[in-house]
Amino acid sequence: MEIVHVYTKLRSEFGRQYLFSDRPTELLVDIPPDPSLAMQFITKTPRDQATQACREMSEHQVNTERFESESRGLNHMEGGWPKDVDPNDMEQTIRFRKKVEKDESYMNSILQLGSVMDHYIRQNNAINIYQDYFTEDQDIDEGQEAPSAKTINVFRDPNEVKRTVTCLSWHPDGGRKLAAAYCCLEFQKSSKDLSPDSYIWDIENPNQPELALKPASPLVCLDYNPKDPHTLVGGSYNGQIVYWDTRRGSQPVELSSVEHSHRDPVYKIIWLQSKTGTDAFSASTDGQVLWWDVRKLNEPTERLVLDPGREGNLDRALGAISLEFEATMPTKFMVGTEQGLVVSCNRKAKTPAEKIVCTYDGHHGPIYALHRNPFFPKNFLTVGDWTARIWSEDIRDSSIMWTRYQMSYLTDACWSPVRPSVFFTTKMDGVLDVWDVLFKQNNPTLSLKVCDEALYSLRVQDNGRFVACGSQIGAATLLEICSGLSTLQKNEKSLLAAMFERETKREKILEARQREMRLKERSRSEQSREDDTGRDADGDESPEQLIARAEEDFYSVVEAERKRREERHRVSTNHSKP
Repeated sequence: MEIVHVYTKLRSEFGRQYLFSDRPTELLVDIPPDPSLAMQFITKTPRDQATQACREMSEHQVNTERFESESRGLNHMEGGWPKDVDPNDMEQTIRFRKKVEKDESYMNSILQLGSVMDHYIRQNNAINIYQDYFTEDQDIDEGQEAPSAKTINVFRDPNEVKRTVTCLSWHPDGGRKLAAAYCCLEFQKSSKDLSPDSYIWDIENPNQPELALKPASPLVCLDYNPKDPHTLVGGSYNGQIVYWDTRRGSQPVELSSVEHSHRDPVYKIIWLQSKTGTDAFSASTDGQVLWWDVRKLNEPTERLVLDPGREGNLDRALGAISLEFEATMPTKFMVGTEQGLVVSCNRKAKTPAEKIVCTYDGHHGPIYALHRNPFFPKNFLTVGDWTARIWSEDIRDSSIMWTRYQMSYLTDACWSPVRPSVFFTTKMDGVLDVWDVLFKQNNPTLSLKVCDEALYSLRVQDNGRFVACGSQIGAATLLEICSGLSTLQKNEKSLLAAMFERETKREKILEARQREMRLKERSRSEQSREDDTGRDADGDESPEQLIARAEEDFYSVVEAERKRREERHRVSTNHSKP
């Protein structure tokens, strides 16, 4: 075994640096010999003396015992999962993980352990002169930052005839891409020059789409597969379901048959949590909710008719325009209808009549958005007509919280994925509103004029930092929200839970009081029922008497208004005379 030593020494330890140059010889001094000095030379016996001015060193070799390492796998059989959770069942493990991650004690533990781990990592790392140290000692209060948002990019429809951005979907792997569906929803406004293509955009390149999706009919909705970032599913204007794999190009991989598809445009489609990751379900204004396996789209795997009479009559079905599915509640889903009703359904019910559990009535028009709170799944958000409402599953007659009526029609809404008290709404006047119900309830925390045209679609990235809004002229605007609205605040979950519980109790008390007043009124009317010609058998007035009373009240109001105007005119005339 050959051992090599390299001896090093600092330049500063052996004197000044020598500078050599190439030049001719030069005689500096000439000393001739002096013969008289030879007489002073004394001859001595020769002697050798060895001198050494450096440290003595020696070399030797040592053989140590060799350590052999081996990599082995470990099959963990005990602990980790509760007894009621099967580790081999992907759906149960995902549901349990989400339940644990939403626990506030889990979040506090992670934050505490993260700070400790960060401290020791900093101790082990070498010093970096470009790094800022002791930043943890500086108290930065992010709560004092004024709510704000800034525009990052605008992705415009590359076609000459502009279409509405009807739906947006973020790429599940980090949100580096944004898929947008383009369609003209105005009745009989489509032309032959209208392109059916939809696009996938790279958020850092707004000049050209990364991939064009080419369906047979324009897409009204689309959704990325959360388990496979290369696959998308979309709902077309003609009712067909389309499935893409971006690795195979722009053409669809599977397409549902027209005979077994929806008969109206598909307004919403959502992926389901399943072992295969290929299940989805869709909703349309034809009154049907259909379940699909994208590997075989020739016909749906299951069908539900939204008949409020629970008889499965398609002629009386409610038109579905929005859907909601929460992975932690795999058997439940909700449907928003054109008639302003929210239909709560149970997929695992045995009969079609039992699948429709209950309805929530609170809007005057179609419910364009329906979204459960990601931290409190029992509370969900709806948008219809001019208001946004927050509901509790326990209260069916009315919502527990709602916004005041806006001047413009609301078109879409969704909760923030990181802050449980923040939600976003878009309006027909091109304004994006950000609401923080813990901060104030009467007005939005932030109102931002995104564009001059109507906004029709909205989607928030999983980190809560970026928001994408789609407009009527085909422009998808990417906005970055300030850290105050995209960072979980201290005690926010507990404060919002207390607020939801308080408002739910209040609505229950008001509902019980109203029920009691109705019972008293009914008993009073039964006791004072009179059997005269002006009353029918139920004790109510006849239609003729109701019409006569309404006409009398109307003419009395008109007469009073006429007298008031005449009096005001007479007073103004008297004041104008000299």
